[in-house]
Amino acid sequence: QVQLAESGGGLVQVGGSLKLSCAASGGTVSSLAVSWFRQAPGKERKFVAALSSRDTWLADSVKGRFTISRDNAKNTVYLQMSRVKPEDTAVYYCAADAVMSDEAAGYDYWGQGTQVTVSS
Repeated sequence: QVQLAESGGGLVQVGGSLKLSCAASGGTVSSLAVSWFRQAPGKERKFVAALSSRDTWLADSVKGRFTISRDNAKNTVYLQMSRVKPEDTAVYYCAADAVMSDEAAGYDYWGQGTQVTVSS
């Protein structure tokens, strides 16, 4: 059973940066597909970024601003957020499974989420 724990959320000003972490246990991030999704109030959960052993995938809305990376020694996946916008405000979730997908239904394992609020 893979367990995921997000951290690093908080309040950030427009144009600022924030780094989210997703620490995994019960599985190895280097052999899993690990993704970030976000959910704003009243809206559906949306794909942000994904990382597998071979590929990296970013949503169009965050390309050029966000990067996803992995530290195998810490068994952790990161989402570096830069040049943030008010529309980036959401609860950010990390998810993991065997195969990379941009659909939330494609993931069996989820963290509890971390709130990111962008102030203008």
